[in-house]
Amino acid sequence: MELLVSPEAWISLVTLVALEAVLGIDNLVFIAILTDRVEKAKRAQARRLGIGMALGTRLALLFTLAWIAGLTAPLFTAFGEEISWRDIILIGGGMFLLTKATREIHHSIEEAGEDNPAPKVAATLISVVAQIAVIDLIFSLDSVITAVGMVDDLRIMTSAIIIAVAIMLWASGPLSDFVSNHPTVKMLAMSFLILVGMTLVADGLGMHIPKGYLYFAMGFSILVESLNLWASKRRSRNKAGA
Repeated sequence: MELLVSPEAWISLVTLVALEAVLGIDNLVFIAILTDRVEKAKRAQARRLGIGMALGTRLALLFTLAWIAGLTAPLFTAFGEEISWRDIILIGGGMFLLTKATREIHHSIEEAGEDNPAPKVAATLISVVAQIAVIDLIFSLDSVITAVGMVDDLRIMTSAIIIAVAIMLWASGPLSDFVSNHPTVKMLAMSFLILVGMTLVADGLGMHIPKGYLYFAMGFSILVESLNLWASKRRSRNKAGA
């Protein structure tokens, strides 16, 4: 009951929800790109399953704090750097993102360069959900470590994660539709995944890159692309009115 009337608790909750929502942007972009390859009728189901697994993974990690602490313990030393299970997971996840984003960019360019492109082969729901599950673990680890580092009350951490995932679920549909309907935005989103993948690999190798730099670059790119889309719509309207 004291938690409900404590201003400090509410401030911690709001701050943590905001941070968790921001950290979930990477996950949302990845889900938006993957679900675009599923049959249209199954995309909403794929998004719900992917985000549901993200919630499950985050809560499971949150309730195994001792295990998470063990993940940061050094396993061996390589090139003068101590490597832990967390580092291995981050490096593996970063390489997975780099590979996936590069293949998606290659596929998009090949499709655009063909005079008579073959019909797009829809990915199976199971394969897409499996790939989302792999990357959910990476992003969930980052999310939970942030929560544990900020707040020491399990109830606040749990509430913040649930609220942030609910925001992700609400935003996933419009974001996925927008990415799917704008090829240039989709290409930009895949470039974001390459940037995130490089950041994860660097973090796993002990070269921490502040997330503020990453999100500033993403935000600036989105602003530029928004201006391009706005200018393109104005040109289309002017041509139609001419």
